[in-house]
Amino acid sequence: MFKDAAAEYNRRVRETPRFVEVRNSLFLGSLLCFSFWALNSSVARPEAELVATKRFEAPVLTIRSRGAEGNKYGFEGGRVLKLNGTYHLFTSEMIGDPHWVRMSLAHWVSQDRVHWMRLATVAESSGDFSGKDPRAALWSPMPVYNPADNHWNLFYVAYQAAPDTAQQWLTNHEGRIWRAVSESPGVEGIGGPYTDAGVILQRGRDSDAWEGLQGTDSFFPYQVGDHWYAFYGSAHTEKIPISSWQVGLAKAPDLAGPWVRCTDQNPLTVEKRFIENPIVTKLDDGTYVAVYDNDEPNSIGYTFSEDGIHWSPGQHLVVQEGNGLWASQVRTPLGLIQEGKDSFTLFYTANEKVSGMKPDGNGINTTPGSMGLVEVRLRKR
Repeated sequence: MFKDAAAEYNRRVRETPRFVEVRNSLFLGSLLCFSFWALNSSVARPEAELVATKRFEAPVLTIRSRGAEGNKYGFEGGRVLKLNGTYHLFTSEMIGDPHWVRMSLAHWVSQDRVHWMRLATVAESSGDFSGKDPRAALWSPMPVYNPADNHWNLFYVAYQAAPDTAQQWLTNHEGRIWRAVSESPGVEGIGGPYTDAGVILQRGRDSDAWEGLQGTDSFFPYQVGDHWYAFYGSAHTEKIPISSWQVGLAKAPDLAGPWVRCTDQNPLTVEKRFIENPIVTKLDDGTYVAVYDNDEPNSIGYTFSEDGIHWSPGQHLVVQEGNGLWASQVRTPLGLIQEGKDSFTLFYTANEKVSGMKPDGNGINTTPGSMGLVEVRLRKR
């Protein structure tokens, strides 16, 4: 299903600068979640904060952008990386009806953060709304480079989908995390084609009590020493109103798995009610920072960790204000991109303001999702 992206990518890749190898920096970690928790049960305290230095007053990618023709509801989530001066966006496109079900995963590139070119469709969902197809809706493409085997891995969420009921939210349920691997080796192989390698995390007998009908709604792996850890999320969508969305940690000896939940410390206490889609960046001093979707108006959340395991209470960064308030709802950060010492670009998706449009009965905003950005500085306290 991913092979159709290869020809288009190979045709256009010469238009972008050559890639350089990604430096693999390691930080000494433990072999087991429990040993970290037993040796250091204190919660990491934030010793720094993120400060917005420039907020862009309009989105940089919308359904009106060239290449977005046929995309009805816009963009939501994913990840942006910068490789040798080129920005790469992997994102979920909400291309049609049913809303949040008829989806495609796409690869876009930019040289200046503002003008974007669509390279390829990486995958497309079936759009089945009967509740039977486990790949009815596809979400949250997360490219992660594996230095051990010199290949890019692409993690994404596949849901079953059905009409909601008065008791249950079924639009996206029983989320499963799929792993795909680029057939092209090296850092330059980020464009694929990608081949599915199977489901690596899903709801089952080994799930924690806080995981619900939504299944696994997000997954982002990052390296700590010789092991890999990952944020993953879930919610009890079998009961409306939904009380909370939470995240936990899983661990694996290799990016391919097997992945095991860190049950002893899950769910994390970064946010009390709502946290989704964390993306981790390792800073130059070895500290980890994760940005995530929260429920504070016009903002994204972030948290720090000294060891990659214990995370500080969440802090909030306002990304839109004043004349630059172009969104009715700020949604999902796409990761921090280092641009210099302690300076970053933060891309995020948000629903545009549309006059007269209101959220549906479940609070879901159907106005077009677009991508914005803010320049950020790390300020140490």
